[in-house]
Amino acid sequence: MYELLQKLHSWWAYLALIVLFIAVVNALIGYASKKSFESKDLRISLFALIFTHVQLLLGLAVFFVSQKGFKAFEIEGAMKNPELRLTMLEHPLINIIAIILITIGWSTHKKAALDAKFKKILFFYGIGLVLILSRLPWKSWLA
Repeated sequence: MYELLQKLHSWWAYLALIVLFIAVVNALIGYASKKSFESKDLRISLFALIFTHVQLLLGLAVFFVSQKGFKAFEIEGAMKNPELRLTMLEHPLINIIAIILITIGWSTHKKAALDAKFKKILFFYGIGLVLILSRLPWKSWLA
């Protein structure tokens, strides 16, 4: 069960990052060119929101069944091990914060004026993307 969840979480991460990156670039282009926020832009932002939330759910499932997740808090000196600290604390915490910011971006863009929608998406989704990229377990992810 763990291996399946771990593989699904890893592969879905590629999709989530690609869609989130597309949403940020789309918002940057829309904001810079001062174009109108259309249904295509709405769908791109919505798909980024959905993909990141699915990734969060998969990640939480992995966190609670993995030896490097929630169970690692029982290991003596786990916080002194950088690799273990990343998977048990930093990666989940920072990614939850990132997805909260993405959700705030989605919520605030709906209430924003038409000329500020791209700005809200760009700001919140962009910070979320940077946070996610900052706490990826690159050693295990690229191996």
